[in-house]
Amino acid sequence: MTAGNDFDPKADVEAEPKLFSALLTPHRSLSRTGFVVLMTFVTVISFVAGVVFWWMGAWPIFGFFGLDVLIIYWAFKVNFRTARASEEITVTPSELRVRRVSHRGHVVEWVLNPLWVQFEQTAHEEFGIERLYLVSRGRRVSVGSFLSPDEKASFSKALLVALNTAKRGPTYNPIH
Repeated sequence: MTAGNDFDPKADVEAEPKLFSALLTPHRSLSRTGFVVLMTFVTVISFVAGVVFWWMGAWPIFGFFGLDVLIIYWAFKVNFRTARASEEITVTPSELRVRRVSHRGHVVEWVLNPLWVQFEQTAHEEFGIERLYLVSRGRRVSVGSFLSPDEKASFSKALLVALNTAKRGPTYNPIH
């Protein structure tokens, strides 16, 4: 038998069409440039206020203004670091794959059969959709936790269409 005749199960899965694919990332409204501008503004204001207090004889206050700038800088850096998290959801006719990457780079992956997956959502009448879950064989996987309620609604509609397409099975198209 030659190498061309070997059975490769991964080649079969990779050839499957993607019914749905989404990369979810936390939203951050402040860009890197905006961060630099904001920190420059905070630093200048704190320095000017600190100098005023220094001239009035309250020189220890100058240090507290510097400490405030450092704490604000640290808080934004932590915020930007957590923005590295992501979730990738892919649906093919034979599998639903959820790949979650934490802000520290830890990867967790779930592979579910789309025929057995139930899609659950919890909603609050005032705030909208709060949680989205994929349930299969006793496992409950939360998805899109950092999305807004409107984004969760849009995401759930698209994912339900893909799951229903996978459950319906392949369709015959004589043109292709």
